[in-house]
Amino acid sequence: MIKIFAAALALSLAISSVATAQTGKVTVVTSFAKDVTDPFKKAFEKAYPGATLEVQNRNTNAAVKFIEETKANNQIDLMWASAPDAFEVLKGKSLLQKYQPKAVGIPDKVGSYPINDPGGTYLGFAASGYGIMWNDRYMKANKIPEPAEWQDLAKAVYFDHVAIASPARSGTTHLTVETILQGEGWEKGWRTIKELAGNFRQITDRSFDVPEQVNSGQVGIGIVIDFFAFSAKASGFPVKFAYPSVTTVVPANIGIVANAPNKAGAEAFVEFLLSPVGQEVLLDPGIRRLPINPAVYAKAPADYPNPFKDPRFQKMITFSAETSESRTAVVDTLFDQLISFQLAALKDVTKTLHEVDAALAKKDNAQARTLAKEARDLVAAMPLTAQQASSKEITGAFTGAKEKGARQAELEQQWAAFAKERYTQAKTKASDALKLAR
Repeated sequence: MIKIFAAALALSLAISSVATAQTGKVTVVTSFAKDVTDPFKKAFEKAYPGATLEVQNRNTNAAVKFIEETKANNQIDLMWASAPDAFEVLKGKSLLQKYQPKAVGIPDKVGSYPINDPGGTYLGFAASGYGIMWNDRYMKANKIPEPAEWQDLAKAVYFDHVAIASPARSGTTHLTVETILQGEGWEKGWRTIKELAGNFRQITDRSFDVPEQVNSGQVGIGIVIDFFAFSAKASGFPVKFAYPSVTTVVPANIGIVANAPNKAGAEAFVEFLLSPVGQEVLLDPGIRRLPINPAVYAKAPADYPNPFKDPRFQKMITFSAETSESRTAVVDTLFDQLISFQLAALKDVTKTLHEVDAALAKKDNAQARTLAKEARDLVAAMPLTAQQASSKEITGAFTGAKEKGARQAELEQQWAAFAKERYTQAKTKASDALKLAR
């Protein structure tokens, strides 16, 4: 007990020393919305008199690109976002600097995932998982059952009731897609994703749009990161959330940018996030993220998920940020070329296949069933393997360099043509199956 008290006292004195010395502006670039950043800004500035937190909001991909483009005259102190693979990109380009926090009481892992980068270039401050959010009133009004697994959302009853953000414009959606691919494998994972996508009402440009539409009842179901549902529920919206069995929990991260203009201020903000006071801000009804300090859960509501005690979290898949980072642009581009830009055709095939299933349930027809399977296999087909997706030949086309632009455009056209051809063939087979089944 004396050792713990001494450690806590030393930490308190260290933070107090930094706070006293700290004045001026601390600049953070983040993908988090004001609902998250404002409470932290207020609490930080109260805890560190003389400091001002300036928040620049950009989506994750844009934030990474901005830090890369401005490294020669860097004005950013901190990168603050959910996606670990984005931090791996910055780490790989030496755009983050190492920092050893003084905070105590934080374990090495949350679920099966390391809380901090082993190299010390970025640190976890909260945990989040990926799953399914729905509006309870909407579901009851439309007589739709509550989903539990990803594959549930591929059923006919969910057609045109599901929304998702584009992974190319949402780091958290990219992680959701990657989680399914890593949990189920490349071929099966893409089959699942496409089967879900056939039931999508829309694919939004912002991750925030999905929970907002679910909250308002514009759409019944959203594929989201967990805190969107938790904060909405805490705010009084009639929403629920489920973690599918194939999902993961990973840390949301903070990293000090290389050559930060206010390194002392950056360190102060990191220490604040990891302190008990900073961790308790995560319990704010407008935030509702999972703290990485287990002791903080003593102050959480009774039904608050606890990844350090809830057995569900121990069964989640072990997510590889390295695998995700190696093929981020490829996966995002595939999603857009095979799904986002082909959504109308994909939905058309899916609707017909739902009609085939309904007809076959009343009167079986072996030939129709075979044609339906062939149609589904055509929809699920992929233009490249997992190995190709991570190969230098393919990933090298997505570096952003001008000389690679033509190759990227060529691949995009090939993948789009592949999808269009397969969906057209699938529609023909599905239509023939429906004629036989009726």
